[in-house]
Amino acid sequence: MSILGRMDKPETPQEPNESEQPRLHQLDARSLRGLAHPLRMRLLSALRRGGPATASQLAEKLGESSGATSYHLRQLAAHGFVEDAPERGKGRERWWKAAHEGVSFDETLLRDGDPEVRGAADLFLHEVANTHTREVATWLGTSAEWPEAWRRAADMSDLTLRLTPDQAAELVQRMHALVDSYRDRAPADGTPDAEQVRVHTHLFPTRTA
Repeated sequence: MSILGRMDKPETPQEPNESEQPRLHQLDARSLRGLAHPLRMRLLSALRRGGPATASQLAEKLGESSGATSYHLRQLAAHGFVEDAPERGKGRERWWKAAHEGVSFDETLLRDGDPEVRGAADLFLHEVANTHTREVATWLGTSAEWPEAWRRAADMSDLTLRLTPDQAAELVQRMHALVDSYRDRAPADGTPDAEQVRVHTHLFPTRTA
């Protein structure tokens, strides 16, 4: 199973060379337990997509209390998912940034002998699915606010194929490679009409009734 949460180009400027090299963090049992919490996953996603921020800024953005965001940021830091961004700090402000560009999930965690690990893996995957659902719902609810060109460019497709497991794995790898190829073609800052976009991929077997 492939779950790659890759960093998008931040909405706010990054420090030079801050994320030149892709850095995926392979989840293990310990780090998965530290990440598998809805608010922590939202905080990590916000830092990857929006760039460094303070607990207060993230609280306002996510509709949470600063006490809650501060606590969960510290927990994320303890497990190596976020780190200080001292270049952004002023006075007593503590700025945080994502420590990696994404995470890689190994499906063997779903078969771990520890019920706590299996429960964390299940929560993690369901929260990924919930995030995708929320993002699609947000697009549907706000699409009228976007220019016609973006409404034409958006896609919500589902396709059915008959494949072997090896072919399915190859297809996933090729889709990821295609998406990654567009990172090198990202338009320069200030390019008219350029926006951050989200790409979801789902591939799973089904049985006919």
